[in-house]
Amino acid sequence: MATNVFKKYLSLLAFTAPAFVIYAIFLLIPTFSGMFYSLTDWNGLNRDYSFIGLSNFIELFKEDPDFLNSLWFTMKYVVFMLILQNGIALLLAVFIETRTRSKGLFRTLFFMPNMISTIISAFMWTFIFSQVLPQLAEKLAFSLLDQQWLGDPKVSFYSIIIVSLWNGVGYMMIIYLAALQGVPKSLKEAATIDGANAFQVLRNVVMPMITHAITICFFLTLNGAFKVFEVVYGLTGGGPGRATQVITMNIYEEAFSNNFRYGYASAKSVVLFIIVLIFTLIQITVMKKKEVEA
Repeated sequence: MATNVFKKYLSLLAFTAPAFVIYAIFLLIPTFSGMFYSLTDWNGLNRDYSFIGLSNFIELFKEDPDFLNSLWFTMKYVVFMLILQNGIALLLAVFIETRTRSKGLFRTLFFMPNMISTIISAFMWTFIFSQVLPQLAEKLAFSLLDQQWLGDPKVSFYSIIIVSLWNGVGYMMIIYLAALQGVPKSLKEAATIDGANAFQVLRNVVMPMITHAITICFFLTLNGAFKVFEVVYGLTGGGPGRATQVITMNIYEEAFSNNFRYGYASAKSVVLFIIVLIFTLIQITVMKKKEVEA
């Protein structure tokens, strides 16, 4: 009996070992290496480095206003994406689910931007913001379109939000659609017979039954928003100045553009990791309680 159990676990280990090795090489080892190098002054090039303890962490909180500004900008971006991306995706999913015809067409149209590379989308929208919209504003005499979409710090933030939503809403919409299709029609019909209107059915019947999908979408949005890089890099490059620099760009700049301070950049990465971990744990804990209550 013990031999059979041993063989069973050995076979499971044999199947999972390749995936675990790849996971360890490309994620676990770099993660722990980054934590170690965050305590050093390594420049990423030389073999020699000195152990400096928490000096990097002290510096980034006391002497690095650019890091704190990028952290604040990232937090603002996360809040906007968390609310808007999930709100729009859910509304689109509900709209498509209520269509008796052309569900496939709408699903394809709204999901299609997600199939385009983020950096390609950013370059494409750069052309739209800099060339197309000013021309439309001139031809249509519509002054709202005549903005410094990428040159004005106040406006460029919303430009980044627009492109991020355009690129990411479709993916969340598919998750919500899958959850909506799992809600029994009999429950919605019963609520309608009892006198509930469409909004009441959505709030009291549908929403509690798709809480698991909301948890997943919030998790994906939260992690993706904290780690955003390509869309900002392609649209504004963090400018004008550093007005739209997100924390990932600040880390990239520190490691590869600012005297190759790899140890210091690793310290910033560790801080980002801790922030994402804390927010993710809070989000999952709160949402899981909502699932139980539902």
